[in-house]
Amino acid sequence: MFPIRDHNPSGSTPYVTWALIALNVVVFLSYWQLFSDERALSLFFRDWAMIPALVTARGEYAGLFTSMFLHGGLIHLAGNMLFLWIFGDNLEDRMGHLPFLAFYLASGLAAGATQVMGAPGSMVPTVGASGAIAGVMGGYMLLFPRARVDILIIIIFFVRIITIPAALVLLLWFAIQVVAGLGSDPDMGGVAYWAHAGGFVAGIILTLPVFLRLGGPRFWALHDGVPPNPETLYRFRRTPIPRVGRRR
Repeated sequence: MFPIRDHNPSGSTPYVTWALIALNVVVFLSYWQLFSDERALSLFFRDWAMIPALVTARGEYAGLFTSMFLHGGLIHLAGNMLFLWIFGDNLEDRMGHLPFLAFYLASGLAAGATQVMGAPGSMVPTVGASGAIAGVMGGYMLLFPRARVDILIIIIFFVRIITIPAALVLLLWFAIQVVAGLGSDPDMGGVAYWAHAGGFVAGIILTLPVFLRLGGPRFWALHDGVPPNPETLYRFRRTPIPRVGRRR
């Protein structure tokens, strides 16, 4: 179950969102060849990822920033960029290009700091843009809680696309991060659930000034909780390929 698109195009060109996606892809390709050498990849992440124990014991804070542009695999990168593509443009539209960039980076730093607080002695490298993107998701939920988001559900052979309000899917996603974080051991690696949760909360807090400037709850009432742009309508049509009956 994951979002594949929203129904709300932005009113301006999301240059920063595009640039962030491009930068993440370029950085990933720059060390793609290291995935064939586990030792070289580990040394690379030792230098550029965020390692909580090195932050708390040695004050190596640079990884809080550089880790935001690293990913642990192609699926990791593709999933993060999809979420940024879906939710980033509308937030950039309301914040402005440079304020959105500052917001994105601040959310990522807050996400990394939360991961450090959750596992201060962990030597497991943390990489990924998901903490910063979680901030984007938190800000999106605050400004556009009733925006329509298409969700792809896959359960074995059951595949269906449903449309639900953004607040529902994003709050569900946040709850999953918290519950999974409580039940996980950060020292064993895996998903950085606390970075996701911390980024999401930071995104809401950092978006509050924009929300209040736009009118607060009146902004919701004025636009019914969706971006003030014409909604995109996706139409599904049957395939033109004729059905062939079974032979008897």
